[in-house]
Amino acid sequence: MVSGAIRTAVSEIVDFIERAMDLISDEHVDALINELIEARKRGSKVLIIGAGRTGLVGRAFAQRLLHLGYNVAVLGETIVPRIDNNDLVISLSGSGRTRLVVTATEAAKAVGARIIVITSISDSPLAKLADVLVVVPGRTKVASEEDYFARQILGIHEPLAPLGTLFEDTLMVFLDGVIVELMSKLGKTEEDLREAHANIEI
Repeated sequence: MVSGAIRTAVSEIVDFIERAMDLISDEHVDALINELIEARKRGSKVLIIGAGRTGLVGRAFAQRLLHLGYNVAVLGETIVPRIDNNDLVISLSGSGRTRLVVTATEAAKAVGARIIVITSISDSPLAKLADVLVVVPGRTKVASEEDYFARQILGIHEPLAPLGTLFEDTLMVFLDGVIVELMSKLGKTEEDLREAHANIEI
């Protein structure tokens, strides 16, 4: 049986995620789902933008969108397609200030892409670029240095749920929930996703 610091940390994280789900706006979630459904109807490309561990969560979300039949890419890969005003960009950053994410989102906005932003900070530079904004609670106290890369270099962390852990874990669970909602709206089953899953793996 797991005990000690591990159990305490897991309990804190799970409790936080449950409370966070009650704070996310249903209206904003509906707008997010509608954007994703409309993008699929249009045959739009979907580009996921995120950095660090948040970027890894974005990659996991992108994989499930692929399984649902989306033409999806993740910024940073060598095969990212051209983005234009028919496309959808989903930008992820707990602080809403991660320089790489903000700069890339500004570029997408400049070419007319639709922008979904998921962040913890509703008045952040990234949030201000959003056509659809979803506020996902993250750390209860924003660190003095909000930029992801700067926090990594400076080694700034917090006990039990260091750095952006609470946002990242909450985001992962939330986006998995979004996939379930999309499956329902699109009439997709687990078998449909399995059919689209990679059949050549290492």
